[in-house]
Amino acid sequence: MQIAILTLFPEMFENVLGSSILKIAAEKGLVRYHLYNIREYAENKRCVDDRPYGGGPGMVLKPEPVFNTIEAVEQKTALHYRKVLLTPQGQRFTQSVAKELAKEPHLMLICGHYEGFDERIRLGQQICEISIGDYVLSGGEIPAMVVIDAVVRLVPMVLGDLDSTVNESFSEGMLEYPQYTRPVEYRGMKVPDVLLSGHHQKIKEWQKNRAIERTLERRPDLLNKILE
Repeated sequence: MQIAILTLFPEMFENVLGSSILKIAAEKGLVRYHLYNIREYAENKRCVDDRPYGGGPGMVLKPEPVFNTIEAVEQKTALHYRKVLLTPQGQRFTQSVAKELAKEPHLMLICGHYEGFDERIRLGQQICEISIGDYVLSGGEIPAMVVIDAVVRLVPMVLGDLDSTVNESFSEGMLEYPQYTRPVEYRGMKVPDVLLSGHHQKIKEWQKNRAIERTLERRPDLLNKILE
């Protein structure tokens, strides 16, 4: 997978992409990250945003530097990218969306900043808009990191164990069951006996029941979707 990241602040990504699973994915040659500074492709590098027509607070990212960057990347790489615009107005990012994007060989994540994007960026490009939640951040960099992390770990062989993502929260439409490790007892809290029994069928039944209970307690809306 090739991931192109278009941003005004490429330095924000360096530690994230160079750590943990994202670093391992790159070292295995399964994913490659390419950072592009939108400012470098602007006709006036000092002016990538401007005040909105019609008035209003903040500054709006101009279309010219974004179009220039997209076109320069596509020309340089000769690749067709699935373009993703990080914006509060986009489709809610879920595990199912992450699975869909993990199938794409080439992703382009476009990070806005300031008050938002000039609308012509949406109109002039075939673009998918994604929001990581119903709140507003200073820019699209952190949402892009969230998307990258969620997507890359789903790329085959990144985690090594093929079952690593099967029983995670949201993978089966529910929250994950409780997890335990050593020691067996800690500060008076014990690991459930069934998990120490070695009886695989009973363990699976316990995990399923606990997942249902936790989902019912914390996210009943997820169970409603399963029953629809």
